[in-house]
Amino acid sequence: MRTFRQRRARLLAVAAGAVLGATALTGCSDSGELRAEAAGTSPGSGGSLGGSGETSKPRPPRPHDVPLNADAGRGGGAVVAAGGPGAPYNYGPSAMADGPTTRMWWCSQYPSAMPAGDDILYGESPKVDGPFTAPGGGPPVAVLSGNPGQFDGMHTCDPSVLRVDGTYYLYYTGAAGDHALGNSVGLATSADGITWTRANGGKPILNPAHDVHRDNNYGSGQPSVVYLGGWFYLMFTDTTGRAAGWNGAGQFLLRSKDPAFASGVEALGEKGFAAAATTSAQRTRSLVDAFSADLMWVEALDAFVIAHETSGGTTLTFWDRDFTANPFRPVTVPGAWQEGPGLVRAPDGHAPLSQADPCGRVPFDVVRATVIGGANAPTDLRHFGIDVHGVRACTDPGRTLAVLDGFAMPSPDRTMDLVIAGRVLRVDRRSVAERLATTLGPRRLPVLDGLPVAARLGGQAPAVRTPDGRTGFVLADGTLWRVRPGSVAEVNGSPVETVTDERWRSYPAGASLGR
Repeated sequence: MRTFRQRRARLLAVAAGAVLGATALTGCSDSGELRAEAAGTSPGSGGSLGGSGETSKPRPPRPHDVPLNADAGRGGGAVVAAGGPGAPYNYGPSAMADGPTTRMWWCSQYPSAMPAGDDILYGESPKVDGPFTAPGGGPPVAVLSGNPGQFDGMHTCDPSVLRVDGTYYLYYTGAAGDHALGNSVGLATSADGITWTRANGGKPILNPAHDVHRDNNYGSGQPSVVYLGGWFYLMFTDTTGRAAGWNGAGQFLLRSKDPAFASGVEALGEKGFAAAATTSAQRTRSLVDAFSADLMWVEALDAFVIAHETSGGTTLTFWDRDFTANPFRPVTVPGAWQEGPGLVRAPDGHAPLSQADPCGRVPFDVVRATVIGGANAPTDLRHFGIDVHGVRACTDPGRTLAVLDGFAMPSPDRTMDLVIAGRVLRVDRRSVAERLATTLGPRRLPVLDGLPVAARLGGQAPAVRTPDGRTGFVLADGTLWRVRPGSVAEVNGSPVETVTDERWRSYPAGASLGR
C-alpha cells in the first residue's frame, strides 16, 4: 500500500496504543440503562479566558463534572455507506442532518477519479441508517480529488462540512504525496455541497506548527469545524504541536470570524483564546488525547462535545463554551470502531434536536468505520447512537428560544409555530413550515405557550426577489425575512416582485428563514 496509507496506519496504531489502557466510561444500571461513570480528573482544564474573546456578561454558576444518564442505544447493524466498485476503504465521515435528508461526505478512493489518491465521496439518505447513495440513486460520487501540483496534489480526505448563510464549507486534509509532514488543511466552498471550488487560491489554510518533530510524522489534518455566535471553531490534529502526546495525539483549536482563517485568528491556549498571527502558531494546549475526533455544539447542554475513540467505543467529552471546564462527565457510545467518528450534526455543526422531547433529551448519533478491510485501511461505515436524557434545557424563556431554534410545532389555531433567531413565527401553511424548520415536532410543547408570537407568515404573503436570486417575505410590519431556498415563496403561493439591491436594502431586516 502507499506510504501515505502506511503513515495513516501508524497513526491509527499509536491511537490504539493510547486507548488500550483506558477505562470504559459507561456502565449499566440494574435496569440495563446506559449510565456515565466517574471520569476522574477533568481532562485538560484551563484557566480563565484571555485574549480578545467575546464580551463578558454576568452568568449564573455553571455545572461541573455532572453525571449524565444515557439510554436508547441503537445501531451497529448493517453497513450504511460505501463507495462503488473499486473503492477499497471508507472512513472519516462528516454527517449532516438536513431536514428530511441525512447528507454525508467521507474518505475513500475511486480508481476512475484522478489522480490516484484519496477522494472525498458524497451520498445521501432519508435516514442515518442508510443506505447512502448519489442524489437520485446509484453509487456515491467523488466530489473532491487531488489537485496536481498543489499542496493537495494527490490526497483529499477527512472532510468536515458546514452550511452557513447558504454556503457550504468543506474543510479537509490534503497532501501532495507520500512525504513526512506532508498533510495540511484545505478549504473548498459550494452552493450545493456537491460541486466544490477550492478557497484561498488553492493553498492550505493551516499547516503543521513544527513545534516538535516526533516519530509520528503525519503533520496536520483531520479538521472538525463548528459555527457558533459568528465564529468558526476549527479543531484539528497536529502531530508537531508542542502539547501533543508522545505519539502525536491531541486536538487543537482555533477560531475566527473568517471561514478561511486568513484574519482575526485566535488560538486556544492555557489562558483561553488569544490572538494568533497565523494558523501555524504554537500549539500550547490540547483538548483531548486523540486522533480523528469530531466537534459539535449542544445548545440543550450549553456545551461543546468532542467525539473521540477509546477502548469501549466513541467517548463524548464535554467542554463549556469558553473551554475552561468540563461541565459533564463523559459518556460513551459503545460498539466496534477503527477510525474517526462522524457526529450527525445540524448544518452549522450543532446537535440536532430530539423530535419528541427537545427540552429534556439530546440524541447523539455517530457514523464510524468498524473494520480494517482488505486494503489494510478502515472501512464498513456503521451507525451507532445513544440519547442523553433528564436534561432540563428549557428553564426560562431565553433558554427555551435558544434551545428550540429551528423547531416547528402545531400552534393553538391549527397553523404552525416556528422558533427562529429568538422569536416565534406563526406560519399558516404546514408545507412551508416543513421547508423552513430543521426539526418538525409532532405535538405542541407546553413550554412555548407563554411566549409571544413575534410575527406571522400568512399564505400568499408578498415576497421580493433580487436579480441575483435573493428572496424574502415582506411581513405585515414591513420587515423583510430572507428565505432559503427562494422556491419556498412559490410553495407559499406568494406573489414575487423583482426589486433592485437598493430596494432590498431599504427593508428593515427580520430573521433569515430556511435551511
